[in-house]
Order: sequence, then structure tokens, then C-alpha cells
Amino acid sequence: MATEAKIRTIIVDDEAPARARIRQLLKQEADFAVVAECANGGQAVEAIQRERPDLVFLDVQMPRLGGLEVCREAAANGTPLPMIIFVTAYDEYALKAFEVHAVDYLLKPFDRERFIQALSHVRQQMGRTKQTAVESRLAAVLEDLSPGSKKPGRLIFKENGRIIFVRPESIDWIEADGNYLRLHAGEGSHYVRETLASLESQLPEEKFMRISRSIIVNLDRVKELQPLFYGDFAVILQDGSRLNMSRSYRDRLEALFQKRQ
Repeated sequence: MATEAKIRTIIVDDEAPARARIRQLLKQEADFAVVAECANGGQAVEAIQRERPDLVFLDVQMPRLGGLEVCREAAANGTPLPMIIFVTAYDEYALKAFEVHAVDYLLKPFDRERFIQALSHVRQQMGRTKQTAVESRLAAVLEDLSPGSKKPGRLIFKENGRIIFVRPESIDWIEADGNYLRLHAGEGSHYVRETLASLESQLPEEKFMRISRSIIVNLDRVKELQPLFYGDFAVILQDGSRLNMSRSYRDRLEALFQKRQ
């Protein structure tokens, strides 16, 4: 492949061995050319603005200026953002946004097979995706990860050593069991290590509501409310599940249903 056709690449990581590993792996790929290496976020911003690369391997966790801040600062003066492969040692919240918006990432430690998969994705995007599409995906990532943004398109959990992704709209109801939650979704369920308060903060408040100290329901799944003694209600879901709602939560639920009528 001619030099001018190569995918111009910058490697950014505050650890020299990590940069060396990526550089060594790229040496075996004739269509990639490393035009700069950066040991911190400040260098990365300057290199992106100066080199206008096609691709950046960008470490998420770096002192002072992390990978996400690099993207914001590099684009602040109108510099077009390149394709980004984020490199992370498992930033749980970041993974949500990367998966939702189809921006690739490498989870440390990664093997050559996973690295090649990421390069294949880059080649596909270079061949068919216009710059505006790349920028729109990155903008969506930055929006998801900006302060105050906490409504991801998918939720991510660890379950029995696996990483699972769950769309909020697929959840019927959630029950707490100590530091674990059971997510009921259709005929299946997931048992994950998470607190109810933490998950509640990630769910769309117009769609989900806590009806007791230990239960959250998807309001779209509620079929009817049946009065019980002392102001409590039975919440009947479309699948027949019967849940108890404490009277202290009744006013909030009735107010929400009134808004939706």
C-alpha cells in the first residue's frame, strides 16, 4: 500500500510498555503508520491538532488529562476528531457509552486477536463512514459521560464472570437482595451485584419508579393497582406479577400516571 494511503495513527498512553505493545502490533499491519506517540493528555491534544491523524489509540485513565478530556480539548478549536480506539483497564461507565455508540475499545489486557478485531473495525469505518458520522458517535460518547448525564442506552453488569448488557426498556421490575439485585426481564432474569440506589440513578425517571424500599417497576409494565389495607396497593404487572407498594410511595406513582394521561 502506498504511503499516502496508510491509516495515520497516534498512540497515547502514560505507560511506556503499553505504547510499545501497540506499536509492535501495528508493525505487522502494512496499512497503518504511527505518526506520533504521546505519554500524556497534553501531548495528545497537541499531536491530534498538529497531525490530523485518521486514528488514535487513546488511554482512558491518565493523570490530569484522561482520554475523554483529550477528545473534548482536541475538538475545542474546531479540529476534526479522528477515529478513536479507547484503551481502558475496565472503566465500567465508559464501556456503556462505547458499546452504545459503536466506538471501539480495547480492554486491558488484550490479546492480538482482539487487537486485530479492532483494526478490522477501523478499516471498515475508513472505507464507508464519513467524518461527520465518526464525530457524531464521539459526541454521543462525550455527552453520555459528561457530568449530570446518567441515562445510558444500555446498562452493563457483571454476572457469574460475564459482562452482560441490558436495555432498560426490557426490564419489567427489579428487586433488591442485600448488595445484589434481580432484574426481571420477560421470561428471564439476571442476578447482579449492584445496589438499588445506584441502579435507580441510571434509569429514566419517567419510566421507572421505586414502589417500596426494595422494588423498582417499569411503569410501562403496570397493568393495574389494587387497594389493600392501610393505604397500601398491590401493583399488578402485565405478566401477572403481583408486587406490594408501600403507602409512602403511592402519591408519587399516582402523580406520574396523571402526567401520562
